[in-house]
Order: sequence, then C-alpha cells, then structure tokens
Amino acid sequence: MLRGLRALLAGLVIFAADPCRANEDSSGTTDFISSWLAMVERTQAEQPRWITPLATVTPRLEQEFRFDLFSESLTTHGRFNNYGGGKGIEFIPTERTEVFFGVPPYDTRTSAGGRLLAEGWGDWPVFLVKYRFLSANEDSGNYVVTGFFQLSAPTGNAAFSNHFYVLQPTVAFGKGWGDFDVQATVSEQFPTGGDHTAESNFGHPVLVNVAAQFHLWDVLWPELEANTTWWPDGTKGGKVQLFLTPGIIFGRFTIRDRIRLITGVGYQLSVSPAAPAYRNNVIVTLRTTF
Repeated sequence: MLRGLRALLAGLVIFAADPCRANEDSSGTTDFISSWLAMVERTQAEQPRWITPLATVTPRLEQEFRFDLFSESLTTHGRFNNYGGGKGIEFIPTERTEVFFGVPPYDTRTSAGGRLLAEGWGDWPVFLVKYRFLSANEDSGNYVVTGFFQLSAPTGNAAFSNHFYVLQPTVAFGKGWGDFDVQATVSEQFPTGGDHTAESNFGHPVLVNVAAQFHLWDVLWPELEANTTWWPDGTKGGKVQLFLTPGIIFGRFTIRDRIRLITGVGYQLSVSPAAPAYRNNVIVTLRTTF
C-alpha cells in the first residue's frame, strides 16, 4: 500500500511538472490525474489567493507538501525543538473538500545547560478534513468560510505524548480587502480514549487564532498573528495563554507549472500573564504546492 501511494504521488508530481511526459506514460491513470488537477484548478480559482499563515490554519483549500520547524525557549530556560511541526501532505479530492495526512514530528528537549533530556517521535496528527461552505475570489467578494475536523493519536514517545486521542472541530473564516486579509480559526480540543487522569488535567482548551497579512511585490507576505488558548477546565482552568507571532512568508515561486515553492519565518512571543507553555518560539516553514 505504501509503495502504491508513493508511486501515485510521484506520478502527480511528474504530471504537475511536465504533462507531456505524463501523457507519454499514458492511459486511464493519466486521464484521471489530468481531470483531477483541472478540478483542483477550478476550485482554487473560486477562493481568495491568500497564502497560508505560519501558525493559523487557513480556511482556504490547499494542495501541498509542508515541513515546519519549531524551536521553543522553555520557561525552565531549556529548549524544545520540533522537526516537522506535525505537517505532511494536503490535497483536494473534491471541489469543496481538502484532506491532510500528517507525519509525526521528531522532538528533542534540552536543559538550560544544553544537556539532552529526551528525544523521540511526537504524537501522530493522523488527519484533518476541511469542508468549504462559502467562498469568493478577489473579484467576487474576497472571503471564505470553512469547517475542519482533526484527529491526533497518542503514538509518540512517552516524554512528548498526550497519552490520549485529541478530537478538534474548528470553524475557520477569512476576509480580504485588496492586498490585506484576515484569516481566523476558532476550535476546541476534546481528549478521549486514554488515561483518564491525563484527560482531566488536559481539559477542553479553546483555541482562537487570528492572522493579519499584507501582500507586497507579488512574493512577500508580512503578517502578524495572535494565537490564544483559553482553558475552561483542567489543571489550567480559567487561564488564558496569548502569543503574538510576527513573521514573513515568501512565495509563491514557480518551479514548474503547478509546482511552487513557499518559505517563511516567524518569532512567537508570549505576552500573557499566565504561565505559558514556553517563552518564545522561532518558526520556520517550507512548502511545495502541486
């Protein structure tokens, strides 16, 4: 099955890069890929052309490979590094939907003196499904409204795992005015299927993310995000954690036809009085659309 999936993905990349070459390889598979990519082109033309923010999940439907890097300065003055960011592959199977399959991140934690305390795989972000309810491109209203549902599984190293599954329904929306846009998500996390004490301590955090972007010179997207978590219950019940994330994204740089490169960097800073999970965080993102 994995070999078959790799072969299909390789075929998609080849087709996106060089349709003529794909036609030489021929048959029903090529016809299917051609029809599918034409559908993707149509559905993306029906929504704004904004770029995906660094931390806020976009309400747009995307099709890309993505790898992120987080480097967090902990309140203990140690450091936590996350390689991958729980990202993976996103693709558009139908005109109003997107499916994301995540890859578990690789995590390391070091002490203030630089001593390695723990390393290993984090929990698996199994999938995220989007359904786009409303959308209009820049010529027709410049907005989008989408619903998400995400699942993560406790497959990670004991030092990094939640030890339970997390279900996360989300409402996302965005509005643009010329070269300026705002994208936002509101979601709640529900722990289940694991250690009851850990679930109770985790609670049901509510996450609100808002990203404001400006588009400059075709390939520059400076942005400012507010990333907020409120705990109505659990060990942090009543607390609010707020991070501000200024950053800039570069792209989309055309490699060939539908294949484009996007990269970006941001600095996340804790500004809430409640004890944050970390003091600050450097975010780096690398994406290839197809």
